[in-house]
Formats: sequence, C-alpha cells, structure tokens
Amino acid sequence: MVSRFVNRELSWLEFNRRVLTLASEPATPLLERLKFVAIFSSNLDEFFQVRVGALHDQEEARVAVRSIDGLTATEQLGFIRTQVVQLSTERDAVLRQLFDSLREVGIKMCRHEELTSSEQEYLDDYFNRRILPMLTPLAVDPGHPFPYISNLALSIGVIVTDPDTLEERFARVKVPTTLDRFVDIGNQRFVTLETIIVHRLHSLFPGMKVSTGQVFRVTRNTDLSIDAEEAEDLLMAVELELRTRRFGNPVRLEAERGIDPRILELVLDELELDPIDVYFTDLLIDTENLWQLHKIQNPSLHDAPWVSVTAGRLAVAEETGQSIFSVIRHRELMVHHPYESFASSTEEFIRQAAADPTVRAIKATLYRTSANSAIARNLIVAAERGVQVVALVELTARFDEQTNLNWAKELERAGAHVVYGMVGLKTHAKCLLVVREESDGLRRYAHIGTGNYNSSTARTYEDIGLFTCDESITADVANLFNYLTGFSHSPDFQNLLTAPRDIRPRFLELIQKEASFGAEGRIQMKMNSLVDPRIITALEDAASKGVSVDLLIRGICSLDLSQCDNGNIRVRSVLGRFLEHSRIYVFGHGAENDSPSYYIGSADIMPRNLDLRIEVLAPIRHPKHQSWLAKVLDIMWGKNVVAFELDHLGKWQRVGPADFTFEHDAQGQLMKWATDLQLSQGTPSDFDLDESPHRMATTPRYAGMKEWFRDRFSSDSDLT
Repeated sequence: MVSRFVNRELSWLEFNRRVLTLASEPATPLLERLKFVAIFSSNLDEFFQVRVGALHDQEEARVAVRSIDGLTATEQLGFIRTQVVQLSTERDAVLRQLFDSLREVGIKMCRHEELTSSEQEYLDDYFNRRILPMLTPLAVDPGHPFPYISNLALSIGVIVTDPDTLEERFARVKVPTTLDRFVDIGNQRFVTLETIIVHRLHSLFPGMKVSTGQVFRVTRNTDLSIDAEEAEDLLMAVELELRTRRFGNPVRLEAERGIDPRILELVLDELELDPIDVYFTDLLIDTENLWQLHKIQNPSLHDAPWVSVTAGRLAVAEETGQSIFSVIRHRELMVHHPYESFASSTEEFIRQAAADPTVRAIKATLYRTSANSAIARNLIVAAERGVQVVALVELTARFDEQTNLNWAKELERAGAHVVYGMVGLKTHAKCLLVVREESDGLRRYAHIGTGNYNSSTARTYEDIGLFTCDESITADVANLFNYLTGFSHSPDFQNLLTAPRDIRPRFLELIQKEASFGAEGRIQMKMNSLVDPRIITALEDAASKGVSVDLLIRGICSLDLSQCDNGNIRVRSVLGRFLEHSRIYVFGHGAENDSPSYYIGSADIMPRNLDLRIEVLAPIRHPKHQSWLAKVLDIMWGKNVVAFELDHLGKWQRVGPADFTFEHDAQGQLMKWATDLQLSQGTPSDFDLDESPHRMATTPRYAGMKEWFRDRFSSDSDLT
C-alpha cells in the first residue's frame, strides 16, 4: 500500500539538500556559498543529535509506533543512512569545487605537502607555542581505559609502536576547540589544525614510532529526557540533565575515508556502534567550522551588507521625540524583520517600558534568548525599579537550555516572577504585554510575533511582529499569561487562536469553509513545516473541490503531491541569506462576512506544535497590513525569483531564473522594497504615513515632519 504522506525525516533531509544546493549557485559570492556548506553541516549535526538519536532510542526500546508514512524506526534509519551517504558525497563535491574557486582568487586550503620550508618552520614554532601545551595524548592499555570522547569533538586516532618490544598501542588526541580550526600561515593560505597536529605527533610520543594518525568525530544523542510531572524542581532537573547530556549514547561516527581498519574497529567496538553508523568523507570532517573562513574580509566575496531600516511610523516618532506607545495607540503597528529593525521596534518597546514611570507591569515569554539579550536585561531593569515583571522562561528550548537557565536565575535575583511553563507543554508562543497607567485608566499594550525574542537571530531570521493596544486582543494576551502562570482551564479567547486547544479545529473549519466555495476558494500558508495528517488531508480534500492552495514551506513537507492529481496545490520553498521563519495563514473567505482572514504567529502545522506546545496566532485585521502580507506572499510566488517547487512526482525542483542575483532573490526584492518606500517630500498625508511600512531613521526626507507629527499626536500625556 502506498503511503499518503511523506516521511518527515526524509523530507527534512531533502530540505537540507536544498540548503546545500545554494552553495552551488554561481551568482552567489564565494564566501556566502561557503556559508551554506557550514549551515548544511550544522543542520545535519543537529538532525543526528536529536532526530536520529530519538529513532535509536525507539529501536532499542522496541517501540512499535510507526511514522506518518508507516515506517518503523529501523526502516527509517535505513533510509536515512542511504540519503546521508548521498548528501555527504554531494557536500564533498561542492566543497572541492568551492576550494578550487577560492584558490583562483587567492584563498588556499593547503595540504601538508604543499607547504614551503619556511611555512613548515612557522608551523613548527606555532605548534610548540600554541598547540602542544594544550594536547593530552590518552593511550589505551590495561591501565588506561578507552577515553571518553565528547560530542562533536574532533579526535585523532593514533597507532604507536614501541621499537624495543614492537608492542602496539592505540591513543586518542583531542583537537583543541579553543583554537582556530583554520590556521592562517600568511597570504590567505590556511592549514587545518588537525593537519598541523597529525604531522607532529612524534612530539607527543617521544621514543615511539607513530605509524598512523587519522581524524574522526563522534555524534551523541543530546535530547533531554525530563519528566516534568515527576520533577519537583524543574530548574534543578534541567540543570542535572544538561550535565548528563554530554554522556548521551553515540549515534554517528564520521571518519576519513581510508582510515586504518585497526582504529575503526577499536572505536566502533568501544562506542558500541555498527558499521552502518559510520560516514566517511574525502575532505573535511566537521564543515560547520567553515564559518571561520566566511569571516575573511573581502567585500567582493560577500553579499552586500544589509542594515535593517526603522519602521516608518517608529522613525517619525523617534525624530519627534514621541514614544512607541503613541504610535501603537494611534493604530496597530506591524513590522517585518530583518527588513525592519528588531532593535528599534521590539527591543525599543521593552526598553521604553522598562524606563517608563507609568508602566506598572511587563509580562514576557522567553523561548530562545541570546546570551546578551537586551530584552532580558531591560526586564531586569524594570524589576529592579519595582515594576511587576513576569517572565515565562522555557527551560527546555533545545540547545538554548543553558542560556535560558542563566537568564531565569538573573531575573529571579532581580525580583521578577519567573515561571517555567506548563507540565507537558512547551511554551513556544511569542508574546509581550505591557500594562501602563494612563489618564483614562490602565491600558495594555501587546506584541505578538512569529520569531524568538533573540537579538542575534533577529538579524538573520525573517519574522513578523504585531504591536497593538486593542482591548480585545490585549485582554486575550492577559488571559493567556494568567492561564500559563496560574492554575485553570484554558480560557475562551475572543481573537487569538491558541494551541493545543484552538488552532487545529479552527483551521479545519476554515479549510472546510473554503472548500464550500469550490473554485472561488483560496488558501495560502507560509510556515517552516507541514506535517499534521488531519490538516494535510483537509487541504487535499479542499483542493479536490477546486480550492486554490498555495503552500510556502521552508523545511519539512509531509504532503505527498504525487497523490494529488488536480493541480490545485502548489508547494514552494524559498531559501536565501535569511532564514524564512514567519508563519502566515490566509483564508480567502475566513471571516464571518466572507472577507479574507489573515493570521500570523508561532505555530507550524505539526502535531508537536498543535498538541504539545503553547502556541499563539493573532489576526491581522487592518486592510493595509493585510495588503502588506499579500504583497510579501506575491513576491515569494513571483516567477522571476529563484525558489524550489515540489513537482507532481514528489521531487523538489529549482525554478526561476538561471542566475540567483539580487534581482532574482525574493529576499532581495524585499530588501529593495524596504529601502525604496520613503516618505514623500514635505508634509505627508495620512496615506503616506500609514501606507509606507519602511523608513530609514536618518533619511533627510523628514523635513517638515516634526510639526505635522506633533499636531497629529500632540504628546504622550494628551494621547493617554
């Protein structure tokens, strides 16, 4: 029986293949192409640590649960193996071509035999001064057990022989992680750190014969296993689990092709891995470190730098000395990152709230924060000056657990109320709430977004945020926080859609409604992943009735287009210099009066998001904001942009112009839109101010604006 769905793991690998494809685009600058190889490798590392690790756990526990397409864990691991071997071969070919091209422009990755005598002498000195003091050879013999090999650490396996007794021993040397992986020996000539060490191993084993030294790397299962219902102190439980994470079971061994069979056999035996778990490479092991080479200063080899603009109404407010609350009070504000600045919108919202003497309370969900988070810092400032601050910190946000733990402790020390979420549910919603004392009483201001409150990723993740003081929406946000911090059943929300209660049933209703309009029905969805079987089935049924279904899916797509023969479903993936991260859902006849319904928010269409997470989708109701979202989607679906489309054989195909130039890049068009939309000369009309979503904060075209803005808005005190 043919499955109606595509396996999510194999679909994810196809997504990573699309990422690798970007490294072969001739029109993309060379160092940016190298970046995509690094991203590909980082993605694959996480895939093995989490997804493959979970499948190994299922296999060992003999769990009978099958995947969405009916495969057992063992069957999935077999298919994954085949795909990853192919991908590894493709990566090596791409990387070899990139190194050749870089060599032509003067950047050279050197093999040991290519080094001059003076370069050899330089590396001898560098090794003795900088590397040798950090190395610790660990031999394996009856008195020295096999050493622990940490997750994702580069290791050198060494076979040494005692010339007197001819006795052989295995030793492991860990490549230091605190030194640059690629050592610059001058004139943009680089040698890998492991190459330097391998050719100087005799310094670590004086008097012994070193017969071989070869590089390998181990990947371990790093998924946390926390029973929130049993944990008396979730903070302590997460801290303990993080300490034990590094001892997770091995799931992958990467090795140089042609590795000494003695080393391979010993490592596999000690790590309890099978030969099927070994992945060989002809070039570099761990190409995530290519980020170091990406930093080479050569403008001709990089994308033109992008500096986010300040949203138009915020730029005018900044010029005229008005607060962000004045802007939101006048009308809802929608921002689009990184085309519009996260710092001058979301971070500024919290900064002003933290310093505003009329602010009485601030509430925030923190899923993935950065180590230098301006938002967390300002929450601390607010708490220290007596504002009631509530921070809902998700301690189990994968790979950000330690950062979140650190912020949770700092916030608590500052006097904030820190909550760790609900038992059995990850809090993935992106919400901020500010309560302000104004002349007519308390007024609430809210931000609802599609992306994390993370200043680092906000520069490279594409996301959308809505600022509002609409009473019905802010009441919903307030009720959501009360639900998350208190003890109650999920409340009834007037406007927000939430998971795990509302999103799936409401979407099924909206899809069914579009189906009732037949060929006049229209559904547009933009998301990271589409996996949920019930919604996939509903979309297929709607398409069979004539509904036009357009799906922009960055990553996983479990919809099997080869099973849909009506031509009404289009599936496209847009990849580029920014990570497409926003979720936008549009139903052509969604509202009660049959006008389109637009939603943005945190939820992908996956069972984990709809059943196991707290998610929030907010309606976008202002016609100009809806038009803005419609234009974004139109750009993404343009025929003149490079993208990938799923064909009716279920294969992803690159479409669009042959050259992936700025003009043929959907994100490039959005960057151009961001800079082209400027205020008209002189005093603007209401249309000018409201219609243009992007402004340069320093543009000279603000002449004559201050008086107009002050007349329009007066002052904060008048507005409130």
